Order: sequence, then C-alpha cells, then structure tokens
Amino acid sequence: MALKLMGKKWGMTQRFDKSGNVVVCSVIHAEPNVITQIKSKESDGYNAIQMGYEKIVTKDPRTIEKRVAKPLLGHFKKQGVEPRRHLAESRIDEIGDYVIGQELTVSLFEKVAYVDITGISKGKGYQGVMKRYNFRGGPAAHGSGFHRHGGSTGMRSTPGEVFKGTKKAGCMGGVQVTVENLKIIGIDKERNLILVEGAIPGPKGGVVSLSPAIKRMKRS
Repeated sequence: MALKLMGKKWGMTQRFDKSGNVVVCSVIHAEPNVITQIKSKESDGYNAIQMGYEKIVTKDPRTIEKRVAKPLLGHFKKQGVEPRRHLAESRIDEIGDYVIGQELTVSLFEKVAYVDITGISKGKGYQGVMKRYNFRGGPAAHGSGFHRHGGSTGMRSTPGEVFKGTKKAGCMGGVQVTVENLKIIGIDKERNLILVEGAIPGPKGGVVSLSPAIKRMKRS
C-alpha cells in the first residue's frame, strides 16, 4: 500500500520523446499535501495517513473559519493544522516515518514510472441507453426498425417484471473513475507539476488522486 497524493487537473499538452514522436500528456498541479491525522492499529484497527489538500485562501483571513464545517474545523484545530478543502485517507503498512503537519510533495513520485489516477468523470446529464452504454444498435437498412434503441426489456407473465440492473437511459458521468498504468512523462518540483501520458478523469480544475500503479508494482 502506498500514499495517494491529491492534485488538480490543469489540462493537456504534448511533449516529444527521444524518437521525435508526439506524446499527449495531462498536466496535474499537486500543491503540497499536509498530514492531518495518523491512524494506527492500536487506536483505529488499521494503519493509515489522512491528508489535506488545497489551502483555503480568502481576502480576509478572519473569514476562513466560516468556510469550514464546524466538525472539520475542530478536527484541524485539534491537530494544529491549517484548514484544507479536501481530505483523503491512504492505508499504509508503516506509519513511523510520518508526523502530523508534515507536507508531502510531487517528489514522492521521483522514482515511480507508472501511476493510477482516480477522479470524478465529467457529468453528461440524462442520456439515452445507446450513448450511455455504447450499444452497437441494429442495421441501418430500410425496414430494420431498431436503429438506435435498447430493444425489449419486458417479461412474460412470469416473473412479470423488469429485472433490476437492466441497462436503460439515465444520468451519465459524474462517477468515480480510475485510470491505471499511466506513464509519468515529467515532474516539475518548483511548480508542483506532474505530467502523465494520456487522458485522466474529470474536467479542468477537477481534483484527482495519484498513487503508484498497483498492477505494475505486483509485476516487479
């Protein structure tokens, strides 16, 4: 198990590899994540690190407390950490190397070649069953009669119902998605940037979390 680092998707760009081929990259801005709580097997039943991301910036510092829910505000004050907008927990094997208030940066991934990235996909509103589940559809010839619909979902008198889980039209997107085994193209420590090959979930400005690729780790 490894720590997850939170960041924001800034957009996409491109780089050239050693052979001159274009590599399409996603840019992630990951400002330092601060440790807000350390959980142990003795007190909580498992080892984990809770981290906070994105400082709350206001024109008047006195209004920061008004922008945080009271239970969370009490949690931050108890730990002696400035409030953050987002919290995430990572289960790890050893917690002895970490202390509350410690900041973790993109340098965590200096020796990591591939990462898994988790985020909330773009919401696409209410969509038909064809687009929502990528149905192929029927032949487009004259007289086929079922070009773009999901077909029959009804039943006979027994059991006389539509089974739960049947694919139908509905809200599409806006769910948690993990893209695995994305190659790290570059890291900029000064600007807290990570470039990864390919696309990642979510819109520009969406919060994502990065962790070393699990399947790659198992192979090695």
